[in-house]
Amino acid sequence: MDALGLARFQFASTTTYHFFFVPLTLGLSILVAYMETVYVLSGDARYKKLAKFYGTLFMINFALGVVTGLVQEFQFGMNWSGYSRFMGDIFGVPLAIEALLAFFLESTFLGVWYFTWDKVPKGLHALFIWLVAIGSNLSALWILIANSFMQHPVGYRLENGRALLESFPALFKNPHVWLQFPHTLFAALATAGFFVAAVAAWHLLREHRVELFSRAMRIGLTAGFFGSLLVALVGHYQADFVVRHQPMKFAAMEAIWEDLPEPAPWILYATIDERAQENRNVIELPGVLSLLTHAPANEEGKRVFPGIKTLEKQYEERFGPGNYVPPVKLTFWSFRVMVASGLLMLLLATIGLLLQAGDRLPKAKGFLALLLWAVLLPYIGNTTGWWTAEFGRQPWMVQDLLTIYQGVTPESVVSAGMVLLSSVGFTLLYLVLGVIDVWLLIKYAKGDPEAEAKTALSY
Repeated sequence: MDALGLARFQFASTTTYHFFFVPLTLGLSILVAYMETVYVLSGDARYKKLAKFYGTLFMINFALGVVTGLVQEFQFGMNWSGYSRFMGDIFGVPLAIEALLAFFLESTFLGVWYFTWDKVPKGLHALFIWLVAIGSNLSALWILIANSFMQHPVGYRLENGRALLESFPALFKNPHVWLQFPHTLFAALATAGFFVAAVAAWHLLREHRVELFSRAMRIGLTAGFFGSLLVALVGHYQADFVVRHQPMKFAAMEAIWEDLPEPAPWILYATIDERAQENRNVIELPGVLSLLTHAPANEEGKRVFPGIKTLEKQYEERFGPGNYVPPVKLTFWSFRVMVASGLLMLLLATIGLLLQAGDRLPKAKGFLALLLWAVLLPYIGNTTGWWTAEFGRQPWMVQDLLTIYQGVTPESVVSAGMVLLSSVGFTLLYLVLGVIDVWLLIKYAKGDPEAEAKTALSY
């Protein structure tokens, strides 16, 4: 594999690993803040115990997320110096705001919150965790503003081979941001909901603190239900946006090789031959794709989803000879795994809430055992959703402006051997950190909130 392939693998693997931690940080900060707020408003000490208990798990996850995120910033300058030169004037602005405003707000008040239990008025203490939640999600917003420029460039001008920021408000008002950020936020809420529910399920299976963890289960399932539902609703509008602004990505998501007029079927399964540019063994649902989104009108006024072959010709006419087709098989299946994960989460959350409404959930041992494994679903959905968004944009680093071939550091500067060596090092380090993270989460998730309330977070 050459330096470009290794650099792509390294960034994809580190980003995927980092994104394991991000959604739980975003969502769990909100749920812990909610638990403590209920305690402040109601005086019910059980919610204080839950806030402390899940707060410990939040701290573990937060620490690993910070460590893995720092590596990515160095890769921009080392592996992708062409990208940094082209995008530095624009990309640096939201990332600087994210670090100096959002991350400092989040990390500062997380420390204050952790060490001031029972030392400040409880209303003020609850404010601390809300500031953590706000900081965490503002951090995600600014990062997504930077990423959205890569997906849909706005507010810039090209000068001497570089993209220069011409309008900061345009960067902030980018329509892609206000689809991607809610989608990420609601996915994070669903992730945290299923995490809270899975921990609660472990304790309920052992009939441990049933009353306390029944409340945690209710919070988790409610967050999981609304998070999954809202992700699907926002996803509908995202699909409309992608059809119009990133048609090649959409064509790859649906494996549309030839122009497809409405009413269009949705492919449930297909054997995709990227070399021959065709699908075999197709199982499709008639008319469903046209229900999920709408094709743009062509020059004749007919609604048609443009195919990969048509779009490839258009890109060659516009940008010159080259291969502008993303990895279709990977994009196609990533999207379907994401959808399947989301639907399963919505189904499980609905069943769980119905069981709980009838006071049958603590005794539904089979379903509780299923919820333990269901904690994997949001991680699968988040990862494959991110793959769909990023792999589907290839070969563009910045849509229609900069390709991966232009953005990578020349091999004469950073050789394939250098990238391979660092990739092996990162992989081994992340493996160790991942084992430690899972071990710590399991250890503290199995703990007793009553004991936790007396010792772990009280100083």
